[in-house]
Amino acid sequence: MKSIKIGTRNSPLALWQAREVARHLQNKNYTTDITPIVSTGDKNLTQPLYSLGITGVFTRDLDIALLNNQVDVAVHSLKDIPTNLPENIEIIAVLERDYPQDVLVRKKDAATLDLHMLKVATSSLRRRAFWLKEFPETEFADIRGNVQTRLNKLEENDFDATMFSLAAIERMGLKVDYEHLPMMISAPAQGVVAICGRADDLETKELFRDVDHRETRICVNIERSFLNTLEGGCTAPIGAFAEINDHNEIRFIGRICSLDGQNCIETDEIFEWNENEDFGKVMAQKILDNGGRELMQEIKSALK
Repeated sequence: MKSIKIGTRNSPLALWQAREVARHLQNKNYTTDITPIVSTGDKNLTQPLYSLGITGVFTRDLDIALLNNQVDVAVHSLKDIPTNLPENIEIIAVLERDYPQDVLVRKKDAATLDLHMLKVATSSLRRRAFWLKEFPETEFADIRGNVQTRLNKLEENDFDATMFSLAAIERMGLKVDYEHLPMMISAPAQGVVAICGRADDLETKELFRDVDHRETRICVNIERSFLNTLEGGCTAPIGAFAEINDHNEIRFIGRICSLDGQNCIETDEIFEWNENEDFGKVMAQKILDNGGRELMQEIKSALK
């Protein structure tokens, strides 16, 4: 029996995700080999993500390794994977979602400041716009790097707080104080580990059939279809979160905001899921028809 080669970025969080995938395979009595690969997104820690002009900035190098048969699968945070995948690559499984939320981490000397008084470090257009929706006078700073790098930068630089995916903090077991942000809507597919494989590698796809988490897959398919229909790529201020209950009922929340956060269109609906309807597309179409088309064009023009 061959060992399954798992490609991953080499950040601590990415390696945690790869080990989690390996654990699922080892529970099925397969051996694994984790292969770290440095990504374009990790090499450039100075430019904000939205200025790099690349979709799939964190996945491109792993895509190449996968297509060149250097690895059997590639493990990603699903929110980093573009909605349009390269030819012969597909998402063959997702693990159960754990922590989809965004959280705020402050410097100790900013612990008592009101949210509107904080200088916030984030390079995410979504987080900036959704924050500005509530606190339009906020001053921002750019910040890049893995979780530990950003925590160090928080202590060393002249901003008060930064935002993380809660999954990053909890998966790494970091002992940091954080606070939940009810005004934020997660990035589509946030908090989900995805396994990509070659579409024509039927043996590996079959191996992961039982690893794929059905409820998570249903929800992220809706979120990613919503994103894809809005044509947001990985840069526009778009949030989407779906959850499913035991009766196949979905609650879906979606939002698109202007870059300054002052023009936002959102939807919050409950519906019964069935496999024949593209609910993400339906939800996105409602937003597009309600002014979202013009807003999306405004965002694209501003980012040129």
